[in-house]
Amino acid sequence: MKILVATEKPFAKVAIDGIRQIVEAAGCELILLEKYTDVSQLYDAVADADGLIVRSDKVTAEVVAHASKLKIVVRAGAGYDNLDLAACSAKGIVAMNTPGQNSNAVAELALGMMLFMARNHFQPGTGTELKGKTLGIQAYGNVGRLVAQLAKGFGMDVLAFDPFVPADKMVAEGVTPITDLKELYRRSNYLSLHIPANEQTKKSINYDLLSVMPKGACLVNTARKEVIHEEDLMRVMEERPDFKYVSDIAPDSLAALQEKFGTRVFATAKKMGAETAEANVNAGLAAANQVVGFLKEGVDRFRVN
Repeated sequence: MKILVATEKPFAKVAIDGIRQIVEAAGCELILLEKYTDVSQLYDAVADADGLIVRSDKVTAEVVAHASKLKIVVRAGAGYDNLDLAACSAKGIVAMNTPGQNSNAVAELALGMMLFMARNHFQPGTGTELKGKTLGIQAYGNVGRLVAQLAKGFGMDVLAFDPFVPADKMVAEGVTPITDLKELYRRSNYLSLHIPANEQTKKSINYDLLSVMPKGACLVNTARKEVIHEEDLMRVMEERPDFKYVSDIAPDSLAALQEKFGTRVFATAKKMGAETAEANVNAGLAAANQVVGFLKEGVDRFRVN
């Protein structure tokens, strides 16, 4: 059986070496498609693949249509909005992600962004401290929990909203559970987003929520740009000269936001939440193990379709 690793932005060599070892130990053949420049190259490579591993590469309905033997695709990372789940399901292809493998990298970036904004982009001038501030976490999953742990190390008070996580679990970890989302925003000096982008969440971070945040508030987005209602964000920033926004995903309106609000808005040049050597290896090896586990034993623990 053939397992294709298709990555426009390749894994590190140490990750590929580990993936190869896992794949070949299972008696499978590893095919690499790295730094491809046209989707037709992906169409050709996936044609006879039994398994597919990608990073942020888009597995569209067209890609699926070219994959005559494909049984499983794994997105090496937590988010999987780059996979066309409907197309995969229609063709009987199992889709998975690798939850938790990039979590620490994303959590550290979230805290780094808070420091960056609190200290004026590390430029001269008086900044503020994180100690004593209140951090609200929207979605208390793998990343949210780690953000909470790091924030407590800085002396922050941590609140969290997640209807899928028992309140007693949060309390046991030193986090105050909040059951009303607007109340979370009302009480948070910093608000860290860790929600997926889906039909329920797209553009859900809107004026109604952002406008009630305290003076000097900062919204921190290491999730997806689609969850932000950008017109409402613009409106809040126009009305609130104290409000700041920092994101690991450049909003569509980034140029306009920065022109109007300068350093109150910052976005990384390219999504880098998972861009650490450790996360790169962890996600790649997890993806390889999951592909092999499914092809050999039918294990579908992290199936998302």
